[in-house]
Amino acid sequence: MRALIVDDDFYSRVVLHDMLRAVAECHIAVNGEEAVGAFKKALEDGRPYDLVCLDLVMPEMDGQQALQEMRALEDEQGVDHAARCVVFVVSMVEDNRETNEAFFLGGANCFLVKPIEEVRLMVELRDHGLLG
Repeated sequence: MRALIVDDDFYSRVVLHDMLRAVAECHIAVNGEEAVGAFKKALEDGRPYDLVCLDLVMPEMDGQQALQEMRALEDEQGVDHAARCVVFVVSMVEDNRETNEAFFLGGANCFLVKPIEEVRLMVELRDHGLLG
């Protein structure tokens, strides 16, 4: 599994990386712009990400916009809907509007509230077919 961890908070990136590194090749982005660039390159290289863990509140480009641009890139590349990257939104913000937009406008698959519990993360990975 290839995973992209996107968060402007250093501690949050380290925690997610520590949880995922045993089961995934992890790459890091510190904002939405970096994330979209990495996501695009992975698609172009024929090695797309299986998972994106995406914070919503970030400078430069927020998670909502980044997610919409990632989904647009998948559409441009002709990625079948069933083969799209799984996106876990990770945020301290428990805002219903933000959550609804991530799911209904951006096509997020899961919402995890920080601090993330490793057991919950692994359950979600299994539930989304990313772990055996």
